[in-house]
Amino acid sequence: MNTPDSLMVVRICDEAGVLLAPDWLALAEGVHRQLRPQLPYDYARKMLKVFAGGGRMALVTDGNQVFGLAVWRVFENTFEGSKFYVDDLVTDEAHRSIGVGEAMMAFLEDEAKKAGAQSLVLDSGTQRTRAHRFYFREGFVITAFNFKKQLV
Repeated sequence: MNTPDSLMVVRICDEAGVLLAPDWLALAEGVHRQLRPQLPYDYARKMLKVFAGGGRMALVTDGNQVFGLAVWRVFENTFEGSKFYVDDLVTDEAHRSIGVGEAMMAFLEDEAKKAGAQSLVLDSGTQRTRAHRFYFREGFVITAFNFKKQLV
C-alpha cells in the first residue's frame, strides 16, 4: 500500500498558465473524468483553454500514477476580496483514504496563502456526502447556498 510519504505534487502549468507537463496532463485525464465525465473528447485543448482563462492545475502522484488532482483560480470579488477558488478536486476512486486529499489540500492552502487570498472556497454537489465529510475535517464550513439557472 502506498503511504503519504510516497506522494508528490506535480504542477501542470506555471503561474502564467503555460503548460509545464504535457505527459502528466495526459495521464490526469482518466482521474479528472471520474469527477467530470462530460469533459470534451479533446481534453488537452479544453485544459489549455482553462489555463488561458486563469485556471491552474496540480496533481498528486505516486511514481508514474496520478492519484488526485485539483484545478483552481484566484480572483477578486466584492464579497470576499481575494478568493482562491477550487474548480475541481478529485482523488482517484482506487486510491482514497491514503492521504491524497490531505496532500492536495495542504498544497492548495499553501498556494492560496502565497497568492494572498483571504479565503479558499469550493463548491461540492449535494450528493457528494463523503467529500463533504472530508471538507468538514479539513476545516471548511458552509457559508452560502449556490444557485444556478441553466441558460443553454
